[in-house]
Amino acid sequence: MKKLQIVFIFTGFIELLFIMFGCQSKVEQIHLEGFAQGTYYSIRYYDPENRNLRIAVDSLLSDFNKTASIYDETSIISKINRNEDDVLLDEDFKQLFTFSMEVSRQTQGAFDITVGQLVNAWGFGSEKRQIMTKEKVDSLLHCVGYNRIKLKGNRLVKQNPCIKLDFNAIAQGYSVDKIGIFFDSLHIDNYLIDIGGEVLAKGGKKGEAWKVGIEQPVNEKEQHRQIITSIPLHNMALVTSGNYRKYYEENGVRFAHTISPQSGYPVDNGLLSVTVLHPTATFADAYATAFMVLGLDASLEFLKKHKEMEAFFIYQKSDVIHTYATEGFQKLIKK
Repeated sequence: MKKLQIVFIFTGFIELLFIMFGCQSKVEQIHLEGFAQGTYYSIRYYDPENRNLRIAVDSLLSDFNKTASIYDETSIISKINRNEDDVLLDEDFKQLFTFSMEVSRQTQGAFDITVGQLVNAWGFGSEKRQIMTKEKVDSLLHCVGYNRIKLKGNRLVKQNPCIKLDFNAIAQGYSVDKIGIFFDSLHIDNYLIDIGGEVLAKGGKKGEAWKVGIEQPVNEKEQHRQIITSIPLHNMALVTSGNYRKYYEENGVRFAHTISPQSGYPVDNGLLSVTVLHPTATFADAYATAFMVLGLDASLEFLKKHKEMEAFFIYQKSDVIHTYATEGFQKLIKK
């Protein structure tokens, strides 16, 4: 009897080991969804330890809002915009500033985080839209210029107190990269991070590259989303900037949310959207906005000198929609 009992216990132990280690060897895709930064997030990943990281991700995004959100009155950027005394900058703010200055210099000011006053006045920021005249625009341009701000230790110095910062054209991409770095630290090698359409991919899905789509521009912001093309994405970021969903109409004129830091007016150069491929979502985000300001021809000239990125343009000419893909991007479309 004892012998039988021992065999039974031993057999049960083997079955338990099989259940424990058999389950762990099967890695299932984990999908996290939620809301952050005024938009959605969708994250898919394969974790050998099958950890649900929702709480950690939500915490990272919530903490980042305390740095870069103009809609959070307690954030660092909001305090700086109110010219509060002795506002100490954290590492995220300093990195965002440094990256922003680099893109501003590279694009000769087509990208500029000092557009806060203009963005607000045109009705695309955290304040009520104003009546815009040439005189009003000219007066606000005195509050714009990336060369009018600098870091001094842990503080930001403005040449003019009227300057207001806006990280919206780079912060979302930066937050995508932050989550990617977090996943890397946990040795998660296969993930697709999407925050409001700004995407970072690493590894793949069941041995294949992640596949992402590019949205077809629409005439009305409420129209359903349709995909114009898709590409495989592997160890790269993809970000699209477009004017076809964020706009308002007044007296039959459409005003888009992308504001030119040089002219002070919403851009109207025929570009409907720009999709940028770059190793980081931070720079993909910033350059997508810069290209919307530069326009197609100037952007293509810029890309000839910057082989670290590729781009896909959708533009309108004589009421006809056209597309243009750089050589590297075109190769991905054909895959």
